Amino acid sequence: MDKKVRIIPTLAYKDAKESIKWLCDAFSFNEDAVYLTEDGKVAHAQLTYKGNMIMLSSYDSGSEFSKWLKHPEEIGGFVTQSSYIIVDEEVIDSHFTKAKESGAEILIELKSEDYGGKNYTCKDIEGHIWSFGSYDPWKPKADA
Repeated sequence: MDKKVRIIPTLAYKDAKESIKWLCDAFSFNEDAVYLTEDGKVAHAQLTYKGNMIMLSSYDSGSEFSKWLKHPEEIGGFVTQSSYIIVDEEVIDSHFTKAKESGAEILIELKSEDYGGKNYTCKDIEGHIWSFGSYDPWKPKADA
């Protein structure tokens, strides 16, 4: 089976440079690459977490893609998509605490789920919604 990740969430931020720092601090992402436009905006950035990746850019980078985006602030704080990030069981509690202490707006508190694992949902500093949990849908099911 091909283990290469082929679906990569992509987001746009008004202050992409600050958001990169915040995402790395609050959610434990690692900066992989950041490419700037001539005027210093983020044209493209790659952040990783345990072999997975998100990509982001400045909301107003001037790219062909950016004209199709709306910032959560422009649509009443809502989003049309969000990401679920699998966090190891032994660190999900500290991951939640770190995100909360970093200023993430907690939408759904950390809780155990009937189907397994613990999960929480929050907004980042620009209003994008993230869910983190120890439930791993790739893990073999007990009744399988």
